[in-house]
Amino acid sequence: MSTGRFGFRAGAEAGAADGVIAVGVAAALLATGMSERDATTGLDLLGYALLAAGGLALAARRRAPVAVLAVTGLCAVGYQTVGFDVPVVAYLFAVYAAVRAGHRTATVVASVAMLTALPLAALVAGPLDVGGALARSRDALELAWLIAAGAAGEALRQSERRAEEAERTREETALRRADEERLRIARELHDSLTHQISIIKVQSEVAVHVARRRGEKVPEALLAIQEAGRAATRELRATLEALRDDDTSPPPGLDDVPDLVARARLTGLAATLTIEGRRQDVPAAVGRTAYRIVQESLTNVTRHAEAATASVLIDCRPDSLTVRVDDDGAAAPAPAPATAPTPGVGLLGMRERVTALGGRLSAGPRGAGGFTVHAELPVERAS
Repeated sequence: MSTGRFGFRAGAEAGAADGVIAVGVAAALLATGMSERDATTGLDLLGYALLAAGGLALAARRRAPVAVLAVTGLCAVGYQTVGFDVPVVAYLFAVYAAVRAGHRTATVVASVAMLTALPLAALVAGPLDVGGALARSRDALELAWLIAAGAAGEALRQSERRAEEAERTREETALRRADEERLRIARELHDSLTHQISIIKVQSEVAVHVARRRGEKVPEALLAIQEAGRAATRELRATLEALRDDDTSPPPGLDDVPDLVARARLTGLAATLTIEGRRQDVPAAVGRTAYRIVQESLTNVTRHAEAATASVLIDCRPDSLTVRVDDDGAAAPAPAPATAPTPGVGLLGMRERVTALGGRLSAGPRGAGGFTVHAELPVERAS
């Protein structure tokens, strides 16, 4: 189905075409009916009204094909009853539209009723015997034309279905190719990053092993590098498995936040974690977002803030999850410049994650010095 601006335009054009067809059919029916009459009576006015109504009803044949089928059929029987021997052209258009829309059963039932009702209408209209009434009804609704209208509607319906199926197949093919390309990129990324990180991890482990064999104190920075290498390897593996849709390794969440804080302590940062409220299961997307906010915030603290302490607060509420990370680094409030600074990639990533969940994120220097990241994530509990 077409949507958007171009879909609206196509719908408007189709509606205009239906209106033109409806007016044309109504005019043709009226002209044919008037050619039969020398004088106008009350019944003639009713017949003219039914002729016009049957034709004009076709303007709604796309929106309500079954209703238009019924209206055109009743109008045709009506003007045949009052003596207008006019072909039921509007009904044939309605049959075509109804079959095209897929209402084959309703069309067959209505057509059988019409084939029965038209001879009865001819008998009521004038002094005709049964044979004459059948001949008049046959002239008004030729069975061949009725079958042709239904066949044309069915043929176009099947053509449209094949076109939709072809379009759907093209979309599925495009999605499959996109998935294959995504997997290829993931594998290349995994191979290249894993190679470099593995070298860092192996070198740090060798350095730690040598220092311990010599009885020397292992520097905290070296232990932090070792643990960071292990964590990066695990995350790369989990990311690749997620891109493969294997779902064998769950994504990091709230349960992994204590490990983040512990690794931050290895860098010499006095990091603390406080969890308030009743700890309940939260959706995986919310837990993953909370983990990434804490991860990015602590990474920024250790890299850029020159901070000595950092505190992580997670407040679990029935309908929301609040994440707050404070540090005492060098950041301080400053007058807003004429052009606001562009936020970093990490902050942009956090904001995109939070916004995607319908939450709110604020990040900036504190009045007493340092920096604060504050996020509120809505939580929808499974009922």
